Amino acid sequence: MRKTIIAILINLVILLGNAQEKPNIIWLMAEDMSTDLECYGMKAVKTPHLNKLAEEGIRFDNCFVTNSICSPSRSAMLTGTHQIKINAHHHRSNRNIPLDEDFKPFTYFLREAGYTCILGHEKVMNKGRKIDVNFKHKAIGEWDGKESFGLFDKYDRFDEADQPFFAQIQLQVTHRGDWWNDVRDQSSHPVNPDEVELPQYMADHPTIHLDWAKYLDQVEYMDNEVGMIFQELEDKGMADNTIIIFIGDNGRCNIRGKGYVHDPGLRIPFIMYYPNKIGKGIVRKDIISATDITATILDFAGLEVPKFMTGQAIFDKRFKREYVYSARDLWDEVEEKMRSVTSDKWKYIRNDNTQAWDAHQAYLEFYRPAVHVMRTLKEEGKLSESEALFFADQKPIEELYDLEKDPQELNNLASDPQYSSTLKKLRKLTCRYDKEMTPVSDVYEPIVPNSVEILEWVKSDKPELYKQIQEGIEIGFKSLGKEYKAYQKAKK
Repeated sequence: MRKTIIAILINLVILLGNAQEKPNIIWLMAEDMSTDLECYGMKAVKTPHLNKLAEEGIRFDNCFVTNSICSPSRSAMLTGTHQIKINAHHHRSNRNIPLDEDFKPFTYFLREAGYTCILGHEKVMNKGRKIDVNFKHKAIGEWDGKESFGLFDKYDRFDEADQPFFAQIQLQVTHRGDWWNDVRDQSSHPVNPDEVELPQYMADHPTIHLDWAKYLDQVEYMDNEVGMIFQELEDKGMADNTIIIFIGDNGRCNIRGKGYVHDPGLRIPFIMYYPNKIGKGIVRKDIISATDITATILDFAGLEVPKFMTGQAIFDKRFKREYVYSARDLWDEVEEKMRSVTSDKWKYIRNDNTQAWDAHQAYLEFYRPAVHVMRTLKEEGKLSESEALFFADQKPIEELYDLEKDPQELNNLASDPQYSSTLKKLRKLTCRYDKEMTPVSDVYEPIVPNSVEILEWVKSDKPELYKQIQEGIEIGFKSLGKEYKAYQKAKK
């Protein structure tokens, strides 16, 4: 009996030792953010905590999402598989449709391997619990993909008993929201609009400078949240055995950014920190897909990457990626079909729908001051050639950019005979990806947004507010949504 007890205790110690050898992993996901950090060279912003993670870890300069809108991009990352392949490419669609049985969320494999999977953090804005994926799911509970659809084990806190743990924390503040003015007002050092440096495709206008400065205020707030989480790790003695991954879920919410397949919509920050394990102060220039981050998390946990994943483990000796294939499809009421491939040298875009980029999407009317200001400037004939690109009457069928010479993608080479061979090669490659990522089903159940109704109501019932929108003033979409709901209720 005594020998049996001793054997059990020895086995238990071995099991606990093996569990402790596995690293904790924290995946910090800032919303709607391009590479707009101080460590990436962004002017006027201070991000000391992320600077530190980059200086003591790895900064990846060429990481791209597979869709420039949150829910398709998140769907791809949560499964490690391109969103088109799993039929999750239309924004906020198929929420009642289970994933095809051939696919699983990566948290399923982590939990099978003994990880505690945690969603959110009690001290970040709105607790950071956003999931937002286009297949049937719930936040907490078991997963079998048929009757149980839980993705995580618990909310908000990681403690010693949870180790090894995986925590996914959303940093919401950088998403467009009614809180932007409050964050700026409460900042002890709000970003100076005169110090920001705008891209060439944005007009040099005071309202646009102020809007960009407000965005950078949110970035600084977010950086403080990162610092707080890192300090908690140190206080709990977990910092040395915890991998920290920082990314954006898609590019910034501004002209040519979120919702488009140009560089500001697809290129995201990606910093990885794992003390004394992966290197220090390294900058990697190789091409990374966001789905590769998912595969890498499983690799760090000592798990084999499932064959269904389109992502690859970044630190595997066999890792090789020349291109990222990205897409943009439905977003709210705007139907689209954009496809692109990005390499270290080239960007190719195919626009199957050639309607204007400026589609007057209702939700965005509330949240893009630069668009309103630049529409007025266009009418007055005051936009430069680069600034006018976004406001063309229609998109070209194809776009080709030399990213080395033209990183802002201002000079479309698709019609230049000198680049015809490159164009043909990338056109053919994109068609090949189209076939490889053929959706597993054609189910299409999108959620109809109320933003169109709210915008029409503002135009008809609150013309003074609509005038403010046209002048580049954000009037608060969420608060208006509540007011509109009360208005509808009163009408009944």
